[in-house]
Amino acid sequence: MERKNKILIVDDDSFLLDMYALKFSQNNFEVYTAVSGAQAINRLQSEFHPDVMLIDIIMPEMDGFQMLEKINADKLSPDSIKIILSNKSQQSDIDRGKSLGVAGYLIKANSTPTELVNHVINILEKKVVIPK
Repeated sequence: MERKNKILIVDDDSFLLDMYALKFSQNNFEVYTAVSGAQAINRLQSEFHPDVMLIDIIMPEMDGFQMLEKINADKLSPDSIKIILSNKSQQSDIDRGKSLGVAGYLIKANSTPTELVNHVINILEKKVVIPK
């Protein structure tokens, strides 16, 4: 049996979180969710290593950029692919995401859930695993 990719979806919008979780689970992903950056950080600090993190930017307490900065600073789950999923579409936000090491920057309004799943699968397939 093939191993399911683990995805951590971080978004404070519970409707979107549930919708994306359902869509990814229907596409052979093992889905984990967090409603805040802080909750996601707590998960990662407990030795949880998802294959992919889908991160919203605008969230209470800790926004997606702050979450990425903390993940990078604390070297949490360094092998995870990080993708931003946000409605913030300014070039400065996209550039900031890239500077924090994200593999993709998707605009919620421009992607259906199916397109989002396909995009994540494409990014995963491009990741070349280098043996240690």
